[in-house]
Amino acid sequence: MVRTLLLGARILGSDGPPGTGALEHDGRHITWVGGADAAQERRTGAVVLDLAGAVVTPAFVDAHVHATATGLLVDGLDLVGCASARALLDAVAARAAARPGALVWGHGWQDQHWPDPLPPRSALDRAAAGAPVYLSRIDVHSALASSALLDRAPAATGAPGWSAGALTSQAHHHARRAALAAVDSTTRDSAQAAFLTEAAARGVAVVHECAGPDISSPADLAALLARPGPEVVGYWGEAVRGVDEVRERLTATGARGLAGDLFVDGSLGSRTAALRAPYADAPGCTGNHYLDADAIGAHVAACTSAGVQAGFHVIGEAAADALLAGLDAAVAATSAEAVRAAGHRVEHLEMVDATQARRLADLGVVASVQPLFDAFWGGPDGMYVQRLGAARARGMNPFAGLRDAGVALALGSDAPVTPVDPWASVRAAVEHRTPGSGLTATQALAAHTSGGHRAAGDRSPLAGRLLPGAAVSYAVWDGAGPLDGDPRSPACLRTVHRGALLHDALPTPTAARR
Repeated sequence: MVRTLLLGARILGSDGPPGTGALEHDGRHITWVGGADAAQERRTGAVVLDLAGAVVTPAFVDAHVHATATGLLVDGLDLVGCASARALLDAVAARAAARPGALVWGHGWQDQHWPDPLPPRSALDRAAAGAPVYLSRIDVHSALASSALLDRAPAATGAPGWSAGALTSQAHHHARRAALAAVDSTTRDSAQAAFLTEAAARGVAVVHECAGPDISSPADLAALLARPGPEVVGYWGEAVRGVDEVRERLTATGARGLAGDLFVDGSLGSRTAALRAPYADAPGCTGNHYLDADAIGAHVAACTSAGVQAGFHVIGEAAADALLAGLDAAVAATSAEAVRAAGHRVEHLEMVDATQARRLADLGVVASVQPLFDAFWGGPDGMYVQRLGAARARGMNPFAGLRDAGVALALGSDAPVTPVDPWASVRAAVEHRTPGSGLTATQALAAHTSGGHRAAGDRSPLAGRLLPGAAVSYAVWDGAGPLDGDPRSPACLRTVHRGALLHDALPTPTAARR
């Protein structure tokens, strides 16, 4: 096999000796890591790549994404910066005029600081001029939909979450399925390709796609799993009650496990996260419960018996209560050892106390968390305070507490909710807006690399690390960003996974040579 020798680099995540600046691999595995002086005697017969002071890290793993929905925004309406309901309607009207009758897919609006109320469906219909319109809120747990789209989703009418404004709960799920069904396969394939290309350009070599019947479709997941580029670990979020159902769902979808966005509750932004006490800005509202402890326990027990990962979307503290009760029920039906061996996972886990964290750690549950949630909505003036009040908001996203309790962490984006930008996620984990809740930079880097492999069930001590014997999966950068206190995200110069070149922006003078 051809040996490749990387020289002149600062290698992070290798646990190597101080001054480590060289790495060798054979295309499949890392064969040697060491200092620049020792590397000189390994040049003979190797392809040598002089990185001229660049930084090498393990390739990142984004532990929670929605590829098609994110890729559709390349040609969709990006409403993240939309400042008012009037601006939203104007954007819809302009798109509908440019493409009469075509689906208007948009995402990202946040109404908590708008000067005007959410537009009613009648106003959206006038702006859309008869076109089907689907506009998801930033958290993707509510959406504005035009009558033309809802004509394709008759089950949405009168379903839980139905309204003349934003749809939530089951009404939203019906509308989203109709919107996705209106996306043709060519558009879907282009969206997926755009997403994976951008992920690779961000140094991401593995993504965990959190699919499910309320989010995408088996055909969408199958197309994504077949695409070249970063490795896709597919999850399907659908509850089951028996081993036979587990096997049937995995066969039908090609998923790794029945996990990901299997909703126990919703989101704080849409006031559908399940809380013990009412929302501070909506007296009497405690959110939505989609799965109870019995359903959670049955699902975990079935997956445990089948040796398959289970997992759930959990945000509010009442949802965390249901999760823990369900896990205890699964332990009673199987055993603590069996549950622990299955390596189940939980997504988001934004409101969890120390006792619950210790129980999750004891049962080997991995927490897939999104640090940019805190960066976007934490702090004294953020959405969390508005929804929960200052006292409850201070306990949000307790990354340090989870880690100290022994819970394995994996970092991700939940794209399109937040962007695929792993260095920004590392920085957000370090610069947590609640003092004492953040991670160190080294811990955050590990959670976004080796932690992602752990979340997918790989418990090898070499997974996601730059050590001899590990699979070849690394990224080259023009700096180390948060690890050096640099406020910018470094540019990715190269991404390699399992020996395949996924992204390459190295300057020509540093091209490989004998």
